[in-house]
Amino acid sequence: MVEFFLTDWLGTPAWFWAAFLLIVIVLTAFDLGVLHKEDRELGIGESLKLSAFYIGVAILFGAWVWTARGAQAGMEYYTGFFIEKALSIDNVFVISLIFSYFAIPRKYQYRALLWGIMAVIVLRGLMIAGGAALLSQAYWVLYLFAAFLIVTGVKMFFAGDEAPDIANNPVVRFISTHMPVTKELHGQRFLVKVKDEETGRMVRAATPLLLALVVINIADLVFALDSVPAIFAITTDTFIVYTSNIFAILGLRALYFALAAMIHRFHYLKYALAAVLVFIGSKIFVADFLMDGGKIPAWISLGVTFGLIAAGIIYSLLKTHGEPEPEWPAEPDAGGRDYANIQQETKV
Repeated sequence: MVEFFLTDWLGTPAWFWAAFLLIVIVLTAFDLGVLHKEDRELGIGESLKLSAFYIGVAILFGAWVWTARGAQAGMEYYTGFFIEKALSIDNVFVISLIFSYFAIPRKYQYRALLWGIMAVIVLRGLMIAGGAALLSQAYWVLYLFAAFLIVTGVKMFFAGDEAPDIANNPVVRFISTHMPVTKELHGQRFLVKVKDEETGRMVRAATPLLLALVVINIADLVFALDSVPAIFAITTDTFIVYTSNIFAILGLRALYFALAAMIHRFHYLKYALAAVLVFIGSKIFVADFLMDGGKIPAWISLGVTFGLIAAGIIYSLLKTHGEPEPEWPAEPDAGGRDYANIQQETKV
């Protein structure tokens, strides 16, 4: 057993992975089983305190990586964490729209986000494992990642603010046309048994909470197309890529309730994120073609990334000071909405 934990797995001792997974399991169990044993609305103050706790845990984990793996690995971890944390602010805006569309009350949102993040841990792991496998076989794939980041950053800089077309989401359309969807919520349940109006038999039906969860996971996959290549452009160490990604996401559900109330204050952050993506993508070409394969020091990548993100946040807060909150995304009606309309909207 001892030999197993000392063996390398994806370039990192197995006990490192075991320690990380243990932390994730303990945090999730404590969050779900102790802090939020019952469904309730999470206030902004509690949201900020819980988010600070998660950020603190992530920073301490980074300090452990720095001590155990060296300064290079530590700085790469923090760079990846800051990038993913900043990109997650965009996720908050989309998640808020999704909850509003399906009229999910706040007291059910936290648990839905928790299950969504559990799915993200698995999905991101598969994406990162696939990316690592590609890079191990063909280094030139990293140039594709870098080019993709540059193009994405440029597009993000010039793109406007567009709400996602939830009603025409292909997966939502598929679920709504292949199984019944209840008109109302059933607490925190995703699937329930209801009587079919035509046959009178009891059939399994999806609740609006399930549809919201599915769309949130799809949205995360879309965002992962930016964040995963961005961290691979910083380091190809699978352990650093995965842990920095997951620690940033773990605190997202706590941070969501504070950011959702003031997401309009971060309007200009996207320009800083666009600059970060262009910088991360460009440094691959600079290092390999202008520096003859040399590496840009990790402290420069960390400093530029942190500086751009901090500047974007500060400028956004100053620029939007005193501006009224936009009308959308609206606060979901606790009484729900007519979910039969959702089925009509999503049917082909």
